[in-house]
Amino acid sequence: MTLKDINCCVIVPTYNNINTIERILESLLLFSGEQDIIVVNDGSTDRTPYLLLKYTKRVTVIDYVLNHGKGFALRAGFKQAIIMGYDNAITIDSDGQHQVSDIPIFLEAAAKNPGAVIMGSRDMEQEGVPGKSSFGNKFSNFWFKFETGISLPDTQTGFRLYPLAEIAEMKLYTTKFETEIEVLVRLAWRNVPIIPVKIDVIYDKEERVTHFRPFKDFARISVLNTVLVILTLLYYLPKRLIGKIKKKGLWKIIKEEAVKPEESNLSKAKSIGFGFFMGIVPVWGFQLLIGIPLSIYFRMNKVLFLAAANISIPPFIPIIIYGSYKFGGLFYKDGLQLTSIENLTLSSIHVNFVQYFIGGTLLATATGVVGFIITYLLLVIFRG
Repeated sequence: MTLKDINCCVIVPTYNNINTIERILESLLLFSGEQDIIVVNDGSTDRTPYLLLKYTKRVTVIDYVLNHGKGFALRAGFKQAIIMGYDNAITIDSDGQHQVSDIPIFLEAAAKNPGAVIMGSRDMEQEGVPGKSSFGNKFSNFWFKFETGISLPDTQTGFRLYPLAEIAEMKLYTTKFETEIEVLVRLAWRNVPIIPVKIDVIYDKEERVTHFRPFKDFARISVLNTVLVILTLLYYLPKRLIGKIKKKGLWKIIKEEAVKPEESNLSKAKSIGFGFFMGIVPVWGFQLLIGIPLSIYFRMNKVLFLAAANISIPPFIPIIIYGSYKFGGLFYKDGLQLTSIENLTLSSIHVNFVQYFIGGTLLATATGVVGFIITYLLLVIFRG
């Protein structure tokens, strides 16, 4: 399997990686045909620009005088690859951590899954992997799953194969390290399959140069994830749910989700207990907005969760609020001491909000725990 078999090029963004870039290019030239390599020099201030001069007849070199960021370099590489007529592009970092010998793994996976993104999955637990890289990867994996519903072992790898037809239809907005997150999430939102493949990784402290700035880049990634989460909650999560309902039918989904014979008693009981908690906790108007994504992420039984969360239907709301005040009164002595539900007024709720919030949270916790215990015992008795 070669690059030409799937009309693929290799994009190499580089910035001040003089210790490793030459070795990577020589390895790529042994593996691929000339002109199938696109190097984007993102304003290097070391000897990289002079080194690349000897490769200009064998590879496509894009030079920038100023450094703009990895995302900017990737976007420039994508644009050039599309102009040159490639269908796919492999991106590989120039810091020496990736092995050119792993490229056939991507090609074989792409041939079996045309139109898919192929993600190189590193072993982030192996010896020598920096602690901040391992933590950052787990952080990124968490938010990617929340935003797309897809679990991936390594969402921060720079060794990937992209289908360029999909990239050509997207307008990317970021320019730094966060671009790799943006493009991956947005491809997932476009229902592009994402296939992880295992690759080797080498972290040589002597020659590897990283340009990741922990504070600035982590802040930029956090801002991006905030935007993506908002879009997920407002549009893409409802869209996924509606699509699933259209495909399988609402009643069938409800029946399958509620019964789930393979689901443990513990899992079902947790779903109901969590539903009771979210139905009572004093975040009115946001219970389901918060609870549904959490139930999905923690793989709870969504139907049982929603059924239990409806403990806060209108007829029960005054009882819940009254109970919250009475519960809060046990711990907040300076608050309102109600003697009956008739004494509950809008003005008393406003003035004694702290008592209500404390009591509502404690009542929600207690109800959730009791609901979990009772449900679990009943399931054990009647379900086995």
